[in-house]
Amino acid sequence: MGTKWASARDAARARLAAAGVPSPDADIRLLAEFVYGALPSGADIMNDDDRAAFERVVAQREGRVPLQHIMGTMYFRYLELESVPGVFVVRPETEMVVDAALTEITNLTKPVVVDLCTGSGAIALSIAMESHAQVTAVELSEVAFASASRNNASCGNKVRLVHGDALTALDELAGGVDVVVTNPPYVRGDDHLSPEVLQDPEIALFGGGIEGLEMPVKLLQRAHVLLRDGGILIMEHGDDQGVPLRNAAIERGFTDVATGQDLTGRDRWLRAKKGGA
Repeated sequence: MGTKWASARDAARARLAAAGVPSPDADIRLLAEFVYGALPSGADIMNDDDRAAFERVVAQREGRVPLQHIMGTMYFRYLELESVPGVFVVRPETEMVVDAALTEITNLTKPVVVDLCTGSGAIALSIAMESHAQVTAVELSEVAFASASRNNASCGNKVRLVHGDALTALDELAGGVDVVVTNPPYVRGDDHLSPEVLQDPEIALFGGGIEGLEMPVKLLQRAHVLLRDGGILIMEHGDDQGVPLRNAAIERGFTDVATGQDLTGRDRWLRAKKGGA
């Protein structure tokens, strides 16, 4: 008699737990569903192909390959996006950053939104799909830009994608943007990261300097150039960066500067207005 899925899942769960995977139960359920095409019953018998495929993906996860890379898919708000090595894996807390940006454009007639450092395009695509905004997104990495282009195509090409440097691109929009939103690299230089996070590209992680603030501060200045008077910047940041980024925003001419908190109450994003109407 062949191996039951219940036995295979139990053994795999124990392997992931021993490897230090933070959520072995959830990961094993997802991997089993990924291999089987639906969540198998514990009493179902594995065939040889399923057994080999399940062993392969469990071994990858045991080696701390991100679940999203194994499955080739990541989910963000209402979107199913591709997930490939070399492209930042978007996190759930960024969904609230999108909410903050959407709040700012609700009452605008023809809002112009720019997403700097778009990565997979998750933020830009969410805003474009959930609002009436005209969205432009910028990404420097060739690998990430290609992935964002594929994600954009799967969503009907709702976003104008620009392959370029977020610190210099979009001069044609200077002074005319309603909302700039960004999830920039902001990880501190001395942070200890999980094996999964370390598989994200360095360019998308580390903000520069011990405090991780060099790139975020540069993007503050670029956002000030792009925004119209009264336009809003929404910038994700680390939970210890709220105060220094508020101060940096004020120093660069922003007003109505505030920090938004995530569902755990941690500082998570900066909201700042370019002085004016």
